[in-house]
Formats: sequence, structure tokens, C-alpha cells
Amino acid sequence: MKQTVEFVVVPMNNRGIITEIFSELSKGNDEPFLESMSEDMQWNWMGSGAWSKSFVGKPQVLNDLWANVRATLKQPYQVIVHRIIADGDYVVVEMTGQNETTSGIPYKNNYCWVCKLKDGKICEINEYMDTELVSKAFGG
Repeated sequence: MKQTVEFVVVPMNNRGIITEIFSELSKGNDEPFLESMSEDMQWNWMGSGAWSKSFVGKPQVLNDLWANVRATLKQPYQVIVHRIIADGDYVVVEMTGQNETTSGIPYKNNYCWVCKLKDGKICEINEYMDTELVSKAFGG
């Protein structure tokens, strides 16, 4: 008697999605990260100073935020992930950048990104960072 095996595709959980994305970012590959953003993506730099702002919509995130990351930091952009904590739609990533500005200034900022996912896509990031380091590296 011949047996058949059924394969069920189980969607990856939010923690798994973020773990894969940041595994690639740690290698300098930002494409999975950029592809994972929803069209209504919103990225918030948290705080109340000059470096606090929001980027609304995937085009603004890519053109105004990420294009500047690529222009001001030597490529590839890399991070070391210290911790990933997941709770439902939210995944928190604590990490340290492993970068240098195009003018040669070391830029190893510490970050905490609170990522919200919807339907397997990142729809929001609240980014906490050392804004004093940002000011020293890029000006106030």
C-alpha cells in the first residue's frame, strides 16, 4: 500500500521573520530587510531632539532614510544583534552597529528597534538610539 505524505506550509512567526532579516543585516545584506517593509511602513526616531522624526510610507523610508544611511555610512551596513524579544505583533531587537562614516569616523551606535509586524511585513519601527553619537558623527 502506497502512503502519501502531505506537506503543510506553516507561516513563519514574527520572531523568525525578524531573526532571518537581522541575520542577513549582520552579514551586510540589507535587501531582505528592505523587502520586508509594508507599503504603509512608518519609521520613528524616538525622542525630542533634532534627530527625532518620523518617516511615513515605504517610499519615504527608502528615499529619505535608507538612502541617507547608504550615502553617509561605508557599505555594507552591519549590526551585531544582542537580543531579540518577541510578543505577538511586536519584536524588539537590541543591537550595535558595526559601521564607519564615509569620512572615516567609527560609528558603532547602540540601538533598540521595536518592530511591529502585520501579515508578515514590518509596518512600524520605533528606533531608540544614542542621538549624541549621531550628532558627533553627522552634526547637530
